[in-house]
Amino acid sequence: MRDSAPGAPAGPEGWPADTRTTLALNLTGTFDWDLDTGSLHLDDGGLAVFDLRPDEFDGRPAKLIDRLPRSEWSRLDAMVTQAMKDGRSRFGLYFRIRCRDGTLRWTHSQGRLLRDPWGRAHRIIGIVRDATDELTGATGGDAPDTERHREASVVEETTAALANARSVRDVIDVLESARGVGRLGAVSLMMGFVEGNHLRQIAEGRTTSLVPELEFTRLDADFPMSEVVRTMTPRFFVSQQEFAARYPRLWPYIAPLNASAAAYLPLIAQGRAIGAIGLLFRDKYSFTPGEETLFTALTSTIAQSLQRAMLYEQEMELAESLQRFMLPHTIPSVPGLRTEVSYRPARQGRDIGGDWYDVIPLPGGRIAAVIGDVQGHDTHAAAVMGQLRIVLRAYAAEGHAASTVLARASTFLHDLDTDRFATCLYAEADPATGWLRLVRAGHLDPLLLGTDGRCRVLPVAGALPLGLPHLGPSDFPVTSLELAVGETLVMFTDGLVEQPRVDLDDGIRELVDAVGRGPEDLRLLADWVCEQPGGRSGADDLALVLLRRETAAVPQPGRRLHRRVAAGDLKAVAGLRRLARSAVRSWNADSCADAVELVTQELTVNALRHTTGDALVTFLLLDGGDRRVRVEVEDGSTDPPELSADEDIGLTGRGMLLVDRLADVWGVETRGSGKAVWAEFVAPTRYGEPEGCESSR
Repeated sequence: MRDSAPGAPAGPEGWPADTRTTLALNLTGTFDWDLDTGSLHLDDGGLAVFDLRPDEFDGRPAKLIDRLPRSEWSRLDAMVTQAMKDGRSRFGLYFRIRCRDGTLRWTHSQGRLLRDPWGRAHRIIGIVRDATDELTGATGGDAPDTERHREASVVEETTAALANARSVRDVIDVLESARGVGRLGAVSLMMGFVEGNHLRQIAEGRTTSLVPELEFTRLDADFPMSEVVRTMTPRFFVSQQEFAARYPRLWPYIAPLNASAAAYLPLIAQGRAIGAIGLLFRDKYSFTPGEETLFTALTSTIAQSLQRAMLYEQEMELAESLQRFMLPHTIPSVPGLRTEVSYRPARQGRDIGGDWYDVIPLPGGRIAAVIGDVQGHDTHAAAVMGQLRIVLRAYAAEGHAASTVLARASTFLHDLDTDRFATCLYAEADPATGWLRLVRAGHLDPLLLGTDGRCRVLPVAGALPLGLPHLGPSDFPVTSLELAVGETLVMFTDGLVEQPRVDLDDGIRELVDAVGRGPEDLRLLADWVCEQPGGRSGADDLALVLLRRETAAVPQPGRRLHRRVAAGDLKAVAGLRRLARSAVRSWNADSCADAVELVTQELTVNALRHTTGDALVTFLLLDGGDRRVRVEVEDGSTDPPELSADEDIGLTGRGMLLVDRLADVWGVETRGSGKAVWAEFVAPTRYGEPEGCESSR
């Protein structure tokens, strides 16, 4: 036994007692929680407090859930989490546990948070003890009967609930709920925020009408909330006469509530008043010093929660504004096609996503509808999204084939030297013919809504996402189909179908059902699909593009010429050259006549030499955007032409190298079982609109 200090009285026999014996006699145990590994150690006393045998606990905190009611576990978890976030080193709270026989008893815990040199909590040590006798006395009940504990419980539970509040509305809902100030007897809650030299009311409690100035009150006005903001000092009123004498203008609006007392308190955060709160009570005629202290402590917690919520809302508004700024503000109108878009930002977390959409006018009255998603949910993803959208729009507007547009966009994304990739669905639509050409790069298949209201998944040939190295046009296959009048193409991002703990296929089936049940009007359908309950979790942003063909092909006499050339008939090439020059001149596009003539010859000769069937040659005048002449040569082969190097060209063969150098843009498209090689030439007019010429075959 250790010797006593000199001069100290001798202790009783056996003193000091073993620490474990002392804790056990006081129904107290200890715990040690390693936050890095997640393991929790409880000594024998701690196990006894939780009514657990050693073989029933394996060191995982989750095993204690069965011993705590759900509400108590949530409160305990919120309290510990908040202590870790606030940088506190200690915490303490009362909570109830459920014994193995089903009875409830009170427990008290005190913990100390151990932090590393960077302030990160990595370990919690502390005690747990049975507090049933302390809080219930001789009654044996399951609720404390002391005023002190009731007040502490209100603060703890309100603080725990506020820890999960993300918005100002969430804070108000907590305060007005059963977990809030109503437990202190308040019958009405009022709250206002400081905005410059005014106080804007954001919660009106149960008042039916207010003085008009209270909705946006000057801080120097003679109203209680303005006064407590100016003085940063709470005001308590314990009689109607006192309140009526001090604020005669406000009293007529408060009197119908039959309030007998009122408390007005400033909401102070970081040393300044950010607002005020007002509480009205019935059958209350005094405030004890303990209650006044409690209200002050509670409003401090409320102020911090409100400040955090306001900052969160400001960040969300900034993030949403940034992302919306990067998306197109207007959608081009194209005769024969109706397009509607919809976008919803994520409603969870502070980050923004990389979802985007675009509708791009193309030469010849065609349009390209694009939808995509950059990997990640942060400002980096949004920045990459903005750059990728601009580049993809530029490539598409130049008139490249769909596969070339995505191949070049993929190369651009890879060259950005970022670790992000992107999925994309690109659809090029021709309103005159109804033909769609789709390319899918790692994205979800679109849907097709028929004229009979039936909706189905539309399979599109897939390719790898954008941003991977060494991807060329041949790596992005094109799927072609005709969109019938009244049919609608539905393009969307995964935020519309992904839900927690729900299989993706089930989410797509729900979307197919929602589209099929939706309204016929395209604008209403876009909103309907995005707002379906259960259709999205809110954790991800979403984008939606609807493309509907509204009219059949519109004849364009004088703007389109066809000529079919029989297999192997090279002599017909001379006539095609004359037809090309005649068409270009009739369309007042003489500046590109020589180039069109030569390219027509090269494309036709290639088709006749390297395929066994006929070749269909088409000349078109495209009036959308910049004026262009387009030449298309369609054959029955799916093999794309090869662009040879200069040294590979013979004395008589100029090949596709000549086409590449003469045309402003050229490409290859899949046409049924064959292909079409096309080239376009910018064709500015020299004088008025030319007369058209009749089509022939």
